[in-house]
Amino acid sequence: MVLLITYVFLPLFWLIVNSTKTQASLFSSFGLWFSSEFSLIENITTLFAYDDGIFLRWLSNTALYVVVGAGGATLLATFGGYALAKFDFPGRRWVFILILGSLSIPGTALAVPTFLLFSQMGLTNTPWAVILPSLVSPFGLYLIWIYAAESVPTSLLEAARLDGAKEFRIFFTISSRLLAPGLVTVLLFSIVGTWNNYFLPLIMLNDPKWYPLTVGLNQWNAQSSTVGGEPIYHLVITGSLVAIIPIIAVFLYLQKYWQSGLAAGSVKQ
Repeated sequence: MVLLITYVFLPLFWLIVNSTKTQASLFSSFGLWFSSEFSLIENITTLFAYDDGIFLRWLSNTALYVVVGAGGATLLATFGGYALAKFDFPGRRWVFILILGSLSIPGTALAVPTFLLFSQMGLTNTPWAVILPSLVSPFGLYLIWIYAAESVPTSLLEAARLDGAKEFRIFFTISSRLLAPGLVTVLLFSIVGTWNNYFLPLIMLNDPKWYPLTVGLNQWNAQSSTVGGEPIYHLVITGSLVAIIPIIAVFLYLQKYWQSGLAAGSVKQ
């Protein structure tokens, strides 16, 4: 357990410690402890002012990709998974096979075909090149499908239909509440996946003003190896620390709905 905790928290501790150091003290002091100079506030101020404040633009881009991409992926997965679980229609078995097959295909294998397709459509180097692929979540669809089949009683839906309720009203007033734990789980996975997405924006975007944080910080890290490039490792480390704060806050905020939903399910059993 001690080794596991150390493995998990040591990189975070290293990140916190080294984000308080200047560029010079970063290489002249012990990596796992603070130096004599505490420069966290100065680093954060420089971070948001460097290169005309491009870091704030990257942070806004990442938030845009997460809100539209992850939010849209969760909604589409919820609607699709619920429909597959609770409605009988021709071809449902083939849809199931198609979804299972898509789960086995790694995203990197689809990167080049996706780039060529978006290039022909004129969508590369635009936010849509990152948002549209993020809307597709076979894992989220499969998870909602399985969760809806187990947590939403068909007899409850039939009773609501006999009372005259329409399908949209049944979904938004009854089914969506029963699906809340599964929905939050898919949302959490989608947010983390979109926030950490690196490879897709890297091949789709070449204008720095549309970069997410992952690609932007890597460009800052790589500029030290270019001719005449300025080493700014302290800003890369500080930026990495700032970049993980929103995702930690979102996780802590959403996990209470997750836990409460799981607890409610256990009471029903």
